[in-house]
This record gives sequence, C-alpha cells and structure tokens, in this order.
Amino acid sequence: MTISRMNRRSLFKVSALVGGGLMLELTLPSSVLGEEGGTLVSSRELNVYIQIAADGQITIYSSNPEMGQGIKTSLPMIIAEEMGAKWEDVVVLDAPIDPDKFGVQGAGGSTSIPRNFDTMRRMGASAREMLIGAASLLMEVDREELEARESEVIHTSGQSRTFAQLAALAVEQPVPDPETLSFKDPRSYTIIGTSVGGVDNLVIATGQSDFGIDVDVPGMKFATYTRCPRVGGRAVSFNDADIRRLPGISDAFILEPDDRSGKASMAFLEGLAALRGGIAIVGDDTWSVMNAKNQLKVQWDETQASDDDWSRMVQRARQIATEGGGEVRLEGMSVDEAFADEANRVHEAFYQFPYVAHICMEPMNCTADLRKGSGGQPDTMEIWMGSQFPGQVKEIAKNMLGIEEENVTVHPMRLGGGFGRRAVHDFAAEAMAISHRAGVPVKLTWTRTDDIHNDFFRAGGFENMKAAIDADGKLAAWDQHYIGFAHGGKPVIGSGLRGNEFSMVALDNARVRQTMMEINTPCGAWRAPGSNTNAFVEQSFIHELSVLAGRDHLEFLLELMGQRRWIREGQIDSLNTGRAIDVIQLAAARAGWGKPMPAGSGLGLAFYFCHAAHVAEVAEVSVDANRNFSVDRVTVAVDVGPIINMSGAISQVQGSVIDGLSTMALQQITMKGGVIQQDNFHQYPVMRIASTPEVDVHFIQSDNQSTGLGEPALPPLAPAVTNAIFAATGERIRSMPLSEEGFKLV
Repeated sequence: MTISRMNRRSLFKVSALVGGGLMLELTLPSSVLGEEGGTLVSSRELNVYIQIAADGQITIYSSNPEMGQGIKTSLPMIIAEEMGAKWEDVVVLDAPIDPDKFGVQGAGGSTSIPRNFDTMRRMGASAREMLIGAASLLMEVDREELEARESEVIHTSGQSRTFAQLAALAVEQPVPDPETLSFKDPRSYTIIGTSVGGVDNLVIATGQSDFGIDVDVPGMKFATYTRCPRVGGRAVSFNDADIRRLPGISDAFILEPDDRSGKASMAFLEGLAALRGGIAIVGDDTWSVMNAKNQLKVQWDETQASDDDWSRMVQRARQIATEGGGEVRLEGMSVDEAFADEANRVHEAFYQFPYVAHICMEPMNCTADLRKGSGGQPDTMEIWMGSQFPGQVKEIAKNMLGIEEENVTVHPMRLGGGFGRRAVHDFAAEAMAISHRAGVPVKLTWTRTDDIHNDFFRAGGFENMKAAIDADGKLAAWDQHYIGFAHGGKPVIGSGLRGNEFSMVALDNARVRQTMMEINTPCGAWRAPGSNTNAFVEQSFIHELSVLAGRDHLEFLLELMGQRRWIREGQIDSLNTGRAIDVIQLAAARAGWGKPMPAGSGLGLAFYFCHAAHVAEVAEVSVDANRNFSVDRVTVAVDVGPIINMSGAISQVQGSVIDGLSTMALQQITMKGGVIQQDNFHQYPVMRIASTPEVDVHFIQSDNQSTGLGEPALPPLAPAVTNAIFAATGERIRSMPLSEEGFKLV
C-alpha cells in the first residue's frame, strides 16, 4: 500500500531528514483515539516518531508525561524491540505538545502500556520492514532471507548492513500496510522483559533534570497566591499598602473567582480548575513574596463558604449505617433469606477511612507569560509546568483569557510527583491570571501549606459490612453499604460503588448499596481511585469471615474465587479468577504461608483486582507490647501480562507498597468548619526510610495483554498489614490511619 492510498488518520507518513535519516510519524486511528475526550481511565494516548540518523543514532520521541512511572523508557523499548534495534543505539527525547499529531498527551489510570503496546509494535515493525526493503535492494537479495537485529539487517549468508547505512534508502520504501505486519515471537525478545535503567536516570541523579520548580525565564517575577481557608470564600480586602511597602514586592492584588477556567473537554476535569478568589503577591524572588504572604491580613466573605466537618461526617455515617437503606447498586438472589436462616452465623462490621492528600514532593507550581499582541497580532501565552495532561492547559487560557489554543505554547517539565494531583490545573489558572493582571511573566510556587490545603483529596468514607457464614463455614451472603460523598448530587472521584467491582463480582449472593453525603471539600483522583480504600474494607472483612468460619484465610479466599473463569469473557479489564488464584497461591508460597511465627508476629494476606491487574500481597508484621509495629517483609505476586521493563516494574511495585504503607499508617486530612486542619509534615507525616520493609516481587508473565502497573499494587497493602496485625495480636483494625488506632510504625 502506498502513502497516497492510505487514510489520513491511519497512515504512516515518511519523510527524509537532513543527513540521510529516516523518520516515521504515526497518526493514531480514530478507533484508538476514541470519539470522546476521555478520562483518567480512557484517554487519548501518544503518537511516536522514530528517527535514524546517518551516524546510526536512533531517536525515539516520547510524548507521555513522565512522573516516575517509567513510561518514557518502557514504550520506546517496545518500538526498539520490534524494530530490531540495539538499545545502546537508542536516544529517547520528549516530544512537543501537539494535539494535532499526538492527540491527548497524558498519563493516568495505569493505561499507557495497554493502550499503546500494539501501536508501538506497529511502529517498530513498520520501520523494520522498510529497513529490510532497503537492504534487499542494496544487497540484491530476497527480503525473506533478511533479518533485522542489533541495529543491522543481516542476510543468511552473513552479509549485513547497519541501520545507518540503510536509512537514506529506507525512506524511499513503501510504507507497509499495518494489517500485514508480523511481530516478533516473544521468545526471541532481547529488550522487552529485561531490566533497563530509566533513560533519564543520569540527569536526575546529577541534578540536571528540569522540573517545573526549576524554571527561570528572562524578565520573570515570582508570585504567591492565597486562597480563603474555607472553600467558596472570596477576598473582600487586604492590607495592600503594607504588603506593597515590603522589600522585593512589586505588586499585590485581589483576583475574583472565575468559573470559566474550569471548563474542560475531559469530563473528569470539568469544573476542577475553576479559579478560586484570592490574593496574588508579585515580587523579585521567592523569599520576598512568601515573606509578604505570611504578613497578609485578609477580610474574607465566607457567606458561601464550606462548613464541612470530619467529626460530623463520622457521626452522620454511623447513624446512616444504623438506619440502613441506601441506593441499591447490586441485588443478590437471596441475601435476606441467608441472614434470616438461623443455621447461619451473621457478622457485621463498620469500617472508615480518611481523606488523604497527594503531598507530591514538588509543590504545585507554574510559570506563565502572557504577551499582549500589537499591530493586530493576537495575544499569546507561554507556560512551563509539570502536568499529567499538559495539552489541556491550553483550554484554560482560551476559556479564561480568550487566547486561542494555537497561540498557547506549553513546555512540559518533568513532574516531581503526580498520583492524580497534576491532572488538575487550578494552579496553572492562577499563574495565568496573575501574569495577565501583572503584565509580566510570573512563576507561581505554592508553599507546602498551600499544597495541602488546596489539594483535591482522596475522598474519605465509610462502609458497613454484613455477611452470613453457613454451617459448613462457607460464605452464604454479603451486604455492603458504602457511605460516601457527593458534590452537587454527583459522587466525587473515588467515592461510591457501581456494583460491578471486585470483590462483589466474584460472589454468588451479594447486595451492594450506597448513600452519599453532600460536601464542598474538593476531591480528586488519588493513586488507584476507589480501589485504594475498597480493598482495605473488603479484604479485611473477608479475613474477619475466615476467622469466624474457623478456616485458613488462604483456603477461604481461594474458595471465593470459584472456578477459573473470566467474569466477562476475554475482556482484559475484567477479573479472571484463574489469574487471581495463581497470584494468591504464588504470594502465599513465596511468603511461607502457614509457617510458625514467633510471638508478636503474624502474616496477613490480601488480594485485589483493579486497573486490569491481579495482585496478591502477604505482609509479615511484628508488634510489641507498646503497639509499636514494623512491617518486616511484603511479598507481592503480580499478573499484568508480559513485563516490558523488569527494572521499572519492580520499582513501581516497591513504590506502591511504600506509598500504601505510609498512607495507611500515618496520614489523614480532617476539616473543621470548612478549614483543613493539617498544615505541613509535622501534622501530616510521611514514612521515614528506616520503616521501609523488604519488598519481594514476583511476576506471572502470562500470555495475556500487558497492562499498567503504576497503581494496582497499592490497594492490597493496607488489608495485608491489618490482617497480619490481627494474626500477631488478635486485635482487629477497621479504621485508618493506624496511628489514630494507637499503633506506631517503627
């Protein structure tokens, strides 16, 4: 098939580069991009370019934001593998933000690998076939006698040509029809499945990597922004004369709330970036503006402000649990009958989990430069920031300031932590509005207190659990009442159940209900939304039931999985009970499940399915008489299909375990009268390195599709730990963080 015959949105376009190089551009077909703007779970993904220079360097451009999840390394590995490249010849560079070429350039929902694996293979295979075509002509042999490997095309006779030697001729070869491409046998992989260091490791380790907080542009001023402590409040006045007299301060002013910046083409972002009213201070350096910020005296209008109160939420949730009711999301055939059966033992428990913050190590920041057009030229905006969806920032400039998207340039910087927080661009709206008002480029940097108070938190919540165990020690009925939060009548991100999640989808007789309480506290995506709290509740309660039944937890959990099957046949985002059984058994075996444990020590097991991943974890915990506890070892078994980069995959699992442990042991956000009560790390602690457990990771590299790994290893950690504490002490924990239950992580 020639280029002229291919549809514009599914063709591979080829162009010669200066120096006799080869460049491939892939435009994703509409079936991959989707017809909608997408969400964190289903969003438009990247396009990739491959360039082979005359000196043999292979440049692969990556357009997904890199925030430590390793996607800038793993996706190019797929291309290089299918291409037959030698990894040492590959250089990976960031692609510019260009939605016309790349669609939505984003990272979130652990979807980058599953959404791009096949596309990356096609990219590499197409380049390989064009190089082989060039070699066939140059060497005057049949292409069937040629093979690409180690950045060469090699003939069966032993003759070979390097990719560098073939690049100029390869550009003249017809682009293969994607439908005719063949792919390498996984058994012959030389790159995929190996351990490859991150392509940016050296620049990070030597301090050369540029994060948003490192940006410095000519003529730049520095800025802070102070919002009302209560969401919904607006500034009426402040001590502006005092502030302006302070050294290093050039301007200070009030910004009114502006909902226009909250408009978004991605449904899950709608309304989140709306500009909240506050006080902007502009000056010569960060110290000057932060010093001035500390001296602000503001009169706030709080007539429409939040009065959310965590203690009232807890009280109301317990009342709701007692009253029952709720919207039914799933109804089993005979739940009430099982509870009424006198031969069954009925068990009920109330669980709660707190709001938590993202606390990215790099606080939110953005540098914005609005330049007024002259002589009939339009206004332009240039932005530097770390973002999970940097292209979406252009929407804010257009909606809030009227600057057309083609006149907005976004420079994506490396992210000092994301976890869902940097999918929301409220801080970018502030920087743009300040630059617009001040008339100069400004670098807005939040303080740590700003970063905590202005977060989009993981939603807290409550679940009332009830189950019946029959005379044989089997689960007879399951009733799960989720008590969560909504805003404007719609559940906030991460709150609520649909009734089709794990665990209930694997159970024969389950009822799921939910009741929502209205809040004003902003909530957003936080590593494994929903799953990160549901796993704690469900897997802890299943352990309670196994104890009630007098059965080994491993045996009880495996029994719940039933026959090996897909819950939805062949759908990768569906639970496969066979894959679940395999990871549960592997984790238990590697952890030595059933081995004698010394006094004060215990093993805890948990499994969870989310983000198309099957993950089981066993925690080994020690607890002393003063309730000091240590997590000595966590054994993790994972099935996400074939692993692309073993080094990156292990790091993702280890990071999830550490993040999960720090959160469940130490962290909570509370609010009183609408005001967040935690200001900094002295009130919102982070686990120290001395408490880090050994993390033993095992992968089942099944022949299923490869799926993402940034989130799914976090949810099982909390129940594995609390189940282990029960095994060690006999004390049941039904609330996080553990520090509020009297347990101290050491």
